Amino acid sequence: MNSTPPERIAFLGGYLPRLCGIATFTHDLCEAVAAAAPSSLCFAGAMNDQPDPYRYPPRVRFEVEEKDLDSYRRAADFLNFNNADVLCIQHEFGIYGGPAGSHLLTLLREIRMPVVTTLHTILRDPNPAQRRVMDELIQRSDRLIVMAQKGAEILREVYDVPEGKLDIIPHGIPDMPFTDSSFYKSQFGVEGRTVLLTFGLLGPGKGIEYAIEALPTIVKRHPNVVYLILGATHPHLVARDGESYRLRLERLAEDCGVKEHVIFYDRFVSLDDLKEFIGATDIYLTPYLNEAQITSGTLSYVFGAGKAVVSTPYWHAQELLADGRGILVPFRDSTAIAEGVCAYLDDPVRLQKTGEAAHRRGREMIWSAVAERYLESFRRARIDRKAKSRSAFAAWTLASRPYDLPPLRFDHIVDMTDSTGILQHATFNVPNFHEGYCTDDNARAFLLCILLDELGGRSSLENLPRLATTYLAFLSAALDRKTGRFRNFMSHGRQWMEEVGSEDCHGRALWATATGACRSRSEGHRKLSAQLFEAGLGAVEGFTSPRAWAFTLLGIHELLRLHPERTDLEGPRDLLTRRLIALWKGCASEDWPWFEPAATYENARLCQALFLGGQGPLHTEAMEIGLQSLRWLASIQKTQAGHFRPIGNRGFYERGGAHAYFDQQPVEAQAMISACLEAYRATHDTLWLREAKRAFEWFLGRNDLGITVYDSGSGGCSDGLHPDRANENQGAESTLAFHLSRAEMTFAGHLTGVLPDRAP
Repeated sequence: MNSTPPERIAFLGGYLPRLCGIATFTHDLCEAVAAAAPSSLCFAGAMNDQPDPYRYPPRVRFEVEEKDLDSYRRAADFLNFNNADVLCIQHEFGIYGGPAGSHLLTLLREIRMPVVTTLHTILRDPNPAQRRVMDELIQRSDRLIVMAQKGAEILREVYDVPEGKLDIIPHGIPDMPFTDSSFYKSQFGVEGRTVLLTFGLLGPGKGIEYAIEALPTIVKRHPNVVYLILGATHPHLVARDGESYRLRLERLAEDCGVKEHVIFYDRFVSLDDLKEFIGATDIYLTPYLNEAQITSGTLSYVFGAGKAVVSTPYWHAQELLADGRGILVPFRDSTAIAEGVCAYLDDPVRLQKTGEAAHRRGREMIWSAVAERYLESFRRARIDRKAKSRSAFAAWTLASRPYDLPPLRFDHIVDMTDSTGILQHATFNVPNFHEGYCTDDNARAFLLCILLDELGGRSSLENLPRLATTYLAFLSAALDRKTGRFRNFMSHGRQWMEEVGSEDCHGRALWATATGACRSRSEGHRKLSAQLFEAGLGAVEGFTSPRAWAFTLLGIHELLRLHPERTDLEGPRDLLTRRLIALWKGCASEDWPWFEPAATYENARLCQALFLGGQGPLHTEAMEIGLQSLRWLASIQKTQAGHFRPIGNRGFYERGGAHAYFDQQPVEAQAMISACLEAYRATHDTLWLREAKRAFEWFLGRNDLGITVYDSGSGGCSDGLHPDRANENQGAESTLAFHLSRAEMTFAGHLTGVLPDRAP
């Protein structure tokens, strides 16, 4: 095998001075590889998680904005243009934008060099979005690096990764001599004391409270013990909760009577400082709470420096501390932690021998050794790729480029929203106060905020939290707690215009609140959404509107997807699914495979709901009816020229009657897009991707009039197509229909790659 290292080696991940473990790892790996291969050009791409730029070192040649999808495409162009020979990606779901970090896939689809991916998190039970991302990440990576045997085992058993694609390389560590801890203690003011240490970014998952609760027992037997808790609180936790976790730990130490034995160092330390803290340590504690932690850089650092470790049995600790190389204790067990620490302190010989053995084992983990193994993985990746390689800067045709969606413009939605909610109507692009508000549109707007927050993008993030709060507050006000029903229409003077809203508006509100309960990043929004959903669900049993049934089913699906243990929702789901099936059986015929004697509005929602209903035979029957009815609906809404023509609202389409061509409404295109994408997720038949794209292009001018109904200047959307012109008003329903469609098409692009070329 050719031992010459690649000429240009690129790395992608967080990067110092960003404060996170991945950033430290990427920096240390890049520097180690650069030292091991001085003839190679090593450079990095840094993932940015905040609007204010970091002051990166010269090694960082490009930056990627976490939530900005276009930034990933620009990064791919940079890598291709600069002819990187290999890209080494540090993967953790949380550092990349999109659902389950799916923005990264956009970059992977466009680069032209071999990819070696280091997996820092490997889930045994991923959710559907995580599974789709992992499957494509694995497929698009030439080699995969894991840091423990357990990671390789999960990849083989859960993800069917072949053994030959895997490299097991330990987490790198600095090369530290085995020294007496007393040498370093004086500079920290702990000379003559026994030092316990935990370090790393602080957060509730660290389990430090259990170590503090163990201290009274430890101190009773060994009064000179002091516990050093080193590290800043995780920046994301600070942004959300402030220093509440650290303050809780400080109060706990006082309540346990050990505040004189606990020292907090609230800072992110340099490597040189960290070496001195580790040098002063006698026993290292990792009382982490999650078993499924496949790697721990802090554990690797301290173990390799020759320190005894007492740890909970998360996967990395189980492997590294096996065969007496440390002491493992149960999760959330302060008594066991105390016993483990005292077992070492009661037996200084055992403590010394454990440290010496750990230091010997750690020689294979120092960065210089790890860098050589990474270089070997890079060489293998390039050899594996050679047979199928092509020019790194090969031109992309229109057929091979990702489907380009219009840029996101949120201006009109912001203009249509005041402190009460989103207004229903507009005159041209000016909000119409006279018509007031409705629950239907505020539910749509709340759904959109959730989707856009998941997708990210700098252009939308600034206003999203405020807007989402406004729309959810409207939904909360709309619910009459006495009746369990949502009201729909409100005047601009904040007076409800009716006692009870339509069944359809009620179902749409349930769909929106169920989505908020599952997918909002705000804890308060999740809790209020869940309350509203639970308060409104009972009324649906008495409904007769099929669309209200369908909207409710979409909401129930959101909850069951996240909470499959919610068996209380299976009854309502199955009841509504059976009602839709019975409706279809009572009306459908060979030439009219539909649910009702007329195809009217938001028709495709009935099909979409059936893709998500029931289990076992009920689900199979629902799926067959959903697909059959959606095929028919697609066929009657396609012109001979091949473009989408929604059923018009001037008469709709009655059985045995004429098909109304106008007026064409944006919500019909949106419903068709949603149903077709759901059909694709259920069947993986790319026909449905083509149909979704056909319906989306209706907004962009591929329609009967050849007129673009989306206003790219303001982000508004015309209220529909008349026989001779577009309706120039840009109301909330139409504008939200476009933006919800765009969001769903973006999600589909993330998870499926390049959408099919223009539908025939």
